[in-house]
Amino acid sequence: MKKDNLDDLFERLQGQFDIEEPGSGHQERFLAKLNQSKGVVSLPQRKNRVWKPLSIAASVVLICLLGLQIFNSEPSIKEQVVEIAPEVSKTEFYFASLIEEQVQELKDAKSPETARLVDDTLIQLDKLETDYNNLEQELINGGDSKIILNAMITNFQTRIDLLKEVLQNIENIKNLKSYNDENFTI
Repeated sequence: MKKDNLDDLFERLQGQFDIEEPGSGHQERFLAKLNQSKGVVSLPQRKNRVWKPLSIAASVVLICLLGLQIFNSEPSIKEQVVEIAPEVSKTEFYFASLIEEQVQELKDAKSPETARLVDDTLIQLDKLETDYNNLEQELINGGDSKIILNAMITNFQTRIDLLKEVLQNIENIKNLKSYNDENFTI
C-alpha cells in the first residue's frame, strides 16, 4: 500500500465531504425517535456557564490569601526569642519539663487539708508564668539580653523552689495528720 501525501488525499476526496448542517429541529426529531424505541431520553440541560469562571476565580483568590498568610506571618514570640538567644530553648525545655512534673505531683497531692495551699500555689505559678512571658517580650523589644536572660532563669528557679517548698509542706501536713490520727486512736 502506497502512502499518500496529505495534499494528494484531499485532492482525491474533494467534493465528497458532507459539509451540510442538519436542518432546524434535527436534534428534537432524533431524540423523539430514540424515545419511541428505547424509552425516555431528554435533552441535556444547558449549564449556567457563569459558575465555572466564578469558582476558578474564588479558588485563585483563596490560594493567594493562603500564600500571603504563609509568607507574611510573623514568627511567634518563642521563635523570636530563640533567634535572639538560641540557648534559651534548651534551658526552657529542661525547666518547663521539670516544673510540669512537679505541678502534676502537686495536683496529685491535693486533698481537703491541702486544697487551699495547692490552689494558692497554682495562682502564684500563673503569675510567675506571666512574668516570664513579659521577660520574653522585653528580650524581643531589645532590652539588655544578659540581664533579661538571667531574670528568665531566676524565674524558672523561683518556680521550682516554690514547688519544692509547697510539696515539702504538703508532706509535713500529711505526716502531722497521720501522727494525730495515730495518737487519737490509741
